[in-house]
Amino acid sequence: MTFRPPPSQSPSPPTQVCVRHPDRPTGLACSRCGRPACPDCLTPAAVGQHCVDCVRASGRQVSVARTIGAKTAWATYGLMAINIALFVIVAAQARSISEVRSSQVFVDGALWGPFMASGEYWRLLTAGFLHFSLIHVGINMFSLYILGRDVELTLGTVRFLGIYLTSLLGGSAMVMLLGDSLAINAGASGAIFGLMGATLIVVLKAKIPATGVYGIIGLNVVLSFTIPNISLWAHLGGLAFGAAAAAGIVYGPQLLPAKARNPRNATAVGFLTMGVLIVVALAIGIVKAQTLTF
Repeated sequence: MTFRPPPSQSPSPPTQVCVRHPDRPTGLACSRCGRPACPDCLTPAAVGQHCVDCVRASGRQVSVARTIGAKTAWATYGLMAINIALFVIVAAQARSISEVRSSQVFVDGALWGPFMASGEYWRLLTAGFLHFSLIHVGINMFSLYILGRDVELTLGTVRFLGIYLTSLLGGSAMVMLLGDSLAINAGASGAIFGLMGATLIVVLKAKIPATGVYGIIGLNVVLSFTIPNISLWAHLGGLAFGAAAAAGIVYGPQLLPAKARNPRNATAVGFLTMGVLIVVALAIGIVKAQTLTF
């Protein structure tokens, strides 16, 4: 949710390449053998993801394991289409691609303290689908394409959407709690920072070097602190909520008793974690809005 996004906000591509497809950079790896692999070469397991060779070695069927992950990143592409379509509408209303705040759709959906104080709580969600300019939406959609595919194909479409929603609302909640209540906030970068956090958790769970991911996150956090007109709290809130949601999915099942550790219960733990985080984010945003006076 940036006010004026810098071009450098989009994450850098991963430095590793898939062992089976050297032309494909990837930040993922097999959680069994540790070799880097692209999403098409990974089969999500109940915990982590296995490469094609490890799946064959264990005798597991790809079709069974694929019920956890996704074959195509349809949700990522769908979110990109929604964001782009809304920007086209907003730009048409404002008759500009660089200054769209006169658009009625933008006015009705952006996150702004005075409107939140009057009870328009839907802005916690809708602000994450609106952007200030063509550059803004372009940077965020490029970042979503890079990060969204890996997260969705590894964890599955429904889990990916859960992380995205949790991150978006978490970013909005932190803007309301700690940000300037008179600043207008919009953009998908809170959710995108959440995908950065989720990527880090997946990489750590796979026990592969996370130096590149740490570097990307660190660089973007530093830029959020140093560049004017950036919604710092949307970025940090999205990062924290996205990482927490992913941790609930990949680490949460380990908290279950040994006899209860099965795919069904593991799924329940992940969704319970995301549900709690969403409720917390909504509560923070709404309660803070109710305390505002103008």
